[in-house]
Amino acid sequence: MRTLTSWLCGLLLALAAIAGGATWAAAPEGTPIARDFPPGLIIPAAARPGPHFDAERATAAYLDLLSPQQRQLSDSYFEGGYWLLLWDLLVGVAIGVLLLVSGLSVRMREFAFRVGRRRWLAVAIYALLWLLIGFVLGLPWSWYEGFVREHQYGLSTQTLGGWLGDAIKGLLVAAIVAPPLIATLYAAVRRLGARWWVGASLGAFALTLLMSMLAPVYIAPLFNDYRPLPNGPVRAAVLSLARANRIPTDHVVWFDASRQTTRVSANVSGFLGTTAINLNDNLVNKTSLPEIRAVLGHEMGHYVLNHGLRLTIYISLLLALGFYCTHRLLDAALARWGGRLRLTGRDDPAALPLAMIVLSTFFFLATPVSNSIVRQAEAEADAFGLNAAREPNGFAMAAMRLSTYRKLCPAPWEEVVFYDHPSGYTRVHNSMVWLAENQDNATANAPVAPPMAPLPFAAKLNGSRASR
Repeated sequence: MRTLTSWLCGLLLALAAIAGGATWAAAPEGTPIARDFPPGLIIPAAARPGPHFDAERATAAYLDLLSPQQRQLSDSYFEGGYWLLLWDLLVGVAIGVLLLVSGLSVRMREFAFRVGRRRWLAVAIYALLWLLIGFVLGLPWSWYEGFVREHQYGLSTQTLGGWLGDAIKGLLVAAIVAPPLIATLYAAVRRLGARWWVGASLGAFALTLLMSMLAPVYIAPLFNDYRPLPNGPVRAAVLSLARANRIPTDHVVWFDASRQTTRVSANVSGFLGTTAINLNDNLVNKTSLPEIRAVLGHEMGHYVLNHGLRLTIYISLLLALGFYCTHRLLDAALARWGGRLRLTGRDDPAALPLAMIVLSTFFFLATPVSNSIVRQAEAEADAFGLNAAREPNGFAMAAMRLSTYRKLCPAPWEEVVFYDHPSGYTRVHNSMVWLAENQDNATANAPVAPPMAPLPFAAKLNGSRASR
């Protein structure tokens, strides 16, 4: 008879095969993946200003830039992600059930209390064991989802060693941060009793704010090399946009995301003296200056509109509801199965897998709510970015680049349930509506410039790692 551990690994690999079977046909082995658009700005003739400019025709012209193969790959990848939400939940539940029914969670608790001299330390030790065992049991699924599938669709550039190295780094960060937090949570459960979820919600809000300040400075550089962006037209454009929108920093850096992914991205992170404008090297080397300005206008919109704090509040309220549901359902589950599983109560760390099953199920069901909260902020940042950067064609082209791995034209219900950003169609259409009202736009009326020469990230650029 197979052990429970081998049974779980078999289940994870089976789920990977099921999910992979739904998408593998999209890119047969040996078939080259023409995913990316070439560098440089593309402006269809219908998107040029004129007396007969029509936003609908201009939008359709942009959508037609996506080839049938690109669109098939994009739809297949993104729709496969719908199922991954379910598989992620099932894998997490399977691991939690394994820890509970095998008695492994109870043995971990007993070991932790033998080693730890104080209850707080014992809970922290249990939490560390829970993280390590969960990482090992979930590794086959994580490997499929984060490595195999990303390579299958031409989105990952990592070797297996590089991917595993990043996964271990993430585990080490979690091993440092999570155990004391979980121990503190269980201390609150003991002290506050049935009101523990209120204290946990307030603590989660404070922790999220703290991590938003610390993560860009201390955690992100563990995974990528951050360097000052060299002087040139990109840096000048970013700083001009920052000054115009009162972003209080001249700290513009780029990072080597190309060693992990083909995606383009940027962000404005930090508070006070830690504020920095971050561009990944794919954005700098794969796009055009109007696209970079459009993307940074969007990211600066998040900063100026204070989305960091607002989203923290909204998500914390949703988390508070999740903690409350966990409190009610966990107590009910313990009353029914606690004795059989040798769990002594809600303050028993061995019940953590059961609590996580309840909480993860809540957030799975709340996916449309959490996505809609974020999508609303993203739509506001889109509008801000269009008015700040005044690059409708740059924004439309950037949206089309993202649409090589995000389904371009979802059904309305799909956008509500599964999209945490506006769809590519929505973004392109909004850009063309803006252009219809601002036909004196400089980029739209100018000849398209040739692509910028790529900047080698490995070159010596204003010193080595940026001081964060």
